[in-house]
Order: sequence, then C-alpha cells, then structure tokens
Amino acid sequence: DDDAMDMVDSNESEGRLELLAIPTNQKALKDLVAIGDDIEKEKDRLLNVFLNFGRDLCQKLRAKGYWADFIDPCSGLPMLTLNCNKVYSEVDGMECLLNYRAYSAGFCKILVHPKWGSAVYPATIFAHAPVDVANELVKSYPTPQT
Repeated sequence: DDDAMDMVDSNESEGRLELLAIPTNQKALKDLVAIGDDIEKEKDRLLNVFLNFGRDLCQKLRAKGYWADFIDPCSGLPMLTLNCNKVYSEVDGMECLLNYRAYSAGFCKILVHPKWGSAVYPATIFAHAPVDVANELVKSYPTPQT
C-alpha cells in the first residue's frame, strides 16, 4: 500500500526540521493588569529575563545551524530578523498554542494563566530546528519553582 509508505515512523522523525513555536510564561510577582510604577518595574524585570533567555537560546540554535528568533513582547516584532514588520500577538499565541483564556480590557487583551491568573508575562521564541534539539536546549536552563 503506497499510503503506508508515506507514513513516518516516530523514530525516523528525529532530526527532521520543524517550525517550532516555543511559548514561555513567567510568573509575575504582581497582577500585571494593575497600574503603577511597581507594575512597570515588574514588567521591565520580566522583559529583561525573557530577552536574555531568548537571545541566548536563539544564539545556541543558530550556532548549530538552525534559524531561530524571539519576539519582543512590547512591540510584537522579531528581535533578530530585520526588515520584518509583521506583529505577533503574545496573547493570541498563548490562546492558540496553549488554549489559555483571555479577556478584553479596553483596547488591551489580558492573558489568564490557568494557575497564575493575570500575573503572567508571555513571550515566544520561534525556531526551524529538530524538536529534540530545541527540547534538549530548553531543558538545559533552570526552571523556577511555581
């Protein structure tokens, strides 16, 4: 049967390049819907943690010969791919990729994490790499206790 020949055994898929979305969510110390200097400082802290992680992970993937980029959560634009003006919505991404809920607050969509509510900072990395390579690199980073 020709159709059976087209099926790929899961072991054979190792090493195959795939377009990957790597969603990240950091637990914020405060509810990020609130307003104030302390909220802005918390957002800046979370942004810097993600930018350092995203830059480092993408550098490691690129050093292995794969394409990778991370999204600036503030602008929705890729950080490494220049001349791209397509905006990526982190909230929409988390809704689609992780089935998280969101609600509208004026012109802003608020992500609701299943455990942390709106005390969450979403950000995404994209890569064109084998799943096992990306997985191994991601798992090499420490994960905070939640």
